Amino acid sequence: MGSSFVICDQEEGYAAALAAFLMQKKELAFQIRICTDADQAEEMEKDRPADILVITDACPRARRKKFHAGNIFVLTESEHTEVNPGETPLYRYQSGETLLGEILQNCGQELRTAGEIFLQKKKQSMRVIGVYSPVHRTGKTSYALQIGQKIGVSAHTLYLNMELYGGVGGHFPEEGSTIADALYYSRMEGKDLGWMLTGMVRHMGPLDYLLPARVSEDIKTVPAKDWEQLLRQILTEGMYEAVILDLDEGIQGVYGLLRMCTEIHVPVLQDRIGTSKMLQFEEELHLLGYDDVRKKLQKKESLR
Repeated sequence: MGSSFVICDQEEGYAAALAAFLMQKKELAFQIRICTDADQAEEMEKDRPADILVITDACPRARRKKFHAGNIFVLTESEHTEVNPGETPLYRYQSGETLLGEILQNCGQELRTAGEIFLQKKKQSMRVIGVYSPVHRTGKTSYALQIGQKIGVSAHTLYLNMELYGGVGGHFPEEGSTIADALYYSRMEGKDLGWMLTGMVRHMGPLDYLLPARVSEDIKTVPAKDWEQLLRQILTEGMYEAVILDLDEGIQGVYGLLRMCTEIHVPVLQDRIGTSKMLQFEEELHLLGYDDVRKKLQKKESLR
């Protein structure tokens, strides 16, 4: 049946926009209902108390105590508004991703363990596509985003930019959670990374993505084991059926990550220098014992 999610706000346009944003989240199993006043919310509750109630702080605190929702979030005009015990303040003037992230972080453990928030998908033939090239300026990121959107039409797909300089403000907007944030949550014990990703990702058509790191030093020093742990957690805890890794030679353990990929796409340039670099790359894989990686290479035409 999914979780009952009620949005109660006198600003009907705001409530509708928030509901529309939540319904874009294909992995969520919310049954979303909207109302504009507390009387309507109480009427809905007679049928079934909401698992999650998001209600405006225009509704008096005494009135809000009458609700029996499992998790109550209060939309506030100020970041310092006091709420009743058991309620969680939710500053209304922030992005949909941030709002959802706070809701997911603060939902009760019983709702998480009941499996009532996420649609349950069987992961069959999980695809992990590494996009990598020893040759620069091949249009690698454009290629990765293009195939990610294509795959995303039929499979829930996540794009991760793992370049030192991914170009925030170029391919990507300037605000939002980055891959550095995902690494932070990956390292925290007791945190369900799949749960956290739902509130962090942005959308590019059918493709989910995280922004590149804003500071290259944030990822230059990340140990190889942390990258591998992040990928394993996404594969086991996330709801994705395909993951696109846009890889950079500057991160530690890049060949180990390529080994974890089910396929590796290599945009190439058809010129003497590009060909010589590609030959050197393949020879290096052989010398370092990565023949399994070499066999997965699929050369693709550059989008430069």
